[in-house]
Amino acid sequence: MIEKPSEMESEYFARMEYERRKKAEEEKQNKLAEEEKKRLKELHRMRCPKCGMQLIEIDYKAIKVDKCSECEGIWLDAGEMDAVSKLEKGGLDKLFSVFQR
Repeated sequence: MIEKPSEMESEYFARMEYERRKKAEEEKQNKLAEEEKKRLKELHRMRCPKCGMQLIEIDYKAIKVDKCSECEGIWLDAGEMDAVSKLEKGGLDKLFSVFQR
């Protein structure tokens, strides 16, 4: 004789199935979010945050400074501002003279 699962057992298995599907959906959303983040990063790589034009990277004393080819904005990556602030006055003047027309 086949026994029917009790109401508590049915509830337990339904909850377990829900949790499994919920976890699968979260993993799917996380993967999509990572792919979208990667796509956006590639789309905006070396583009000016202000006008969207191409950035030109200039290496000066191990500091990589990005300058916009259009609006001439100057952009620094994380940690580069600290490196610029540690330059002596003469070094700082030379850095900015690179960007003058």
